[in-house]
Amino acid sequence: MALWSALGWQFNFRPSSGRKNSMSIPPDGRGVELMKEFEQQDMKYDSTGMFHWCPARTLEECVLDRHQAAMTVLNGHVVVCLFADRDSPLIGLRNFVMPLRASNFHYHELKHVVIVGDVDYLRREWKTLYNLPKISILNGSPLSRADLRAVNINLCDMCVIVSARIPNPNEDPTLADKEAILASLNIKAMQFDDTLGFYPIRQTGGGLSPLGSPLSLQKKGARFGTNVPMITELVNDSNVQFLDQDDDDDPDTELYLTQPFACGTAFAISVLDSLMSTTYFNDSALTLIRTLVTGGATPELELILAEGAGLRGGYSTPETLGNRDRCRISQLALADQPFEGITLQTGTSYGQMFSTALKRHGQLCIGLYRLHDQAAVDSNKRYVITNPPAELRVLLSDYVCRF
Repeated sequence: MALWSALGWQFNFRPSSGRKNSMSIPPDGRGVELMKEFEQQDMKYDSTGMFHWCPARTLEECVLDRHQAAMTVLNGHVVVCLFADRDSPLIGLRNFVMPLRASNFHYHELKHVVIVGDVDYLRREWKTLYNLPKISILNGSPLSRADLRAVNINLCDMCVIVSARIPNPNEDPTLADKEAILASLNIKAMQFDDTLGFYPIRQTGGGLSPLGSPLSLQKKGARFGTNVPMITELVNDSNVQFLDQDDDDDPDTELYLTQPFACGTAFAISVLDSLMSTTYFNDSALTLIRTLVTGGATPELELILAEGAGLRGGYSTPETLGNRDRCRISQLALADQPFEGITLQTGTSYGQMFSTALKRHGQLCIGLYRLHDQAAVDSNKRYVITNPPAELRVLLSDYVCRF
């Protein structure tokens, strides 16, 4: 759970770049029936009120072929590139999706999750996923560019590359991540047309989509694979050197000092070792991490998950609905002037912004997400600055992470 939660936390609060929905439809009405399943579904929650919930669906209801995926204009979604065989060990995909289905998000804010992988493997995972809404499966290969284009990887909010396969003990340990690295480099080498995305947004006039939602044309797709937001799970820390061809880091550099890790494009299993050690000596650390990821947990939820019962639907009572009202992390673009009284042109410091956000808006800033190259016009590579010093000058291009 900790691994998947850590992965989910890194993009659960990413800005959506103006995208309002994670699934849209072409103007000729194709894919309307598929849309109705997601856009007209009643909002329901599990018995604890902590997560969005839906009635169980069969795997076949959620499987798309390449043509169906291409006809459904996915955007602002999460693509999971999963390497797995029929008999690969289960990795607990539910623990990845659950933080993305936390009830402190409104239903329309939930990002659609599209899993590209072996359907026979996913059939074994499905009993833990069928009560979580907005999930689709493409039976294909993460190395197939046709499959990646079908799920509009250039329009996704995040692409997560993971593997459930067991490394061959007779192989060089470096080869344990070969598929994940190849998938990452393959996506970065792709080029895309100047994609037209169809996004239902509020407007005063204009045409309506077949579902009655205002329809607008916007160009939001990445032109090059290097601009696709991506995070790759690694088994071997040293393999991080192969993820970024432009990275000048020394191969012997510690993982946490490398550019891919600082930019949030690489995650290694070894990171959990330090997390486990921290939790052992300070049990409040796990509570804090859980709060960052899902906004917390209830004793009832802990008991249900510990017994392996899975999420159960429940009646919406004032008590369970009250569980929705909990903190969550989000990113704000400082260019949008989110904090009244903060004028960035005057050289505002992080300390000034921190105090203003807390006193006037009741929001707790915990870090900055800054562009790596401020001079490059088309640069989208960012890195995290946690707990910045008070005197650090904030920039107009910064994102601020806040509760």
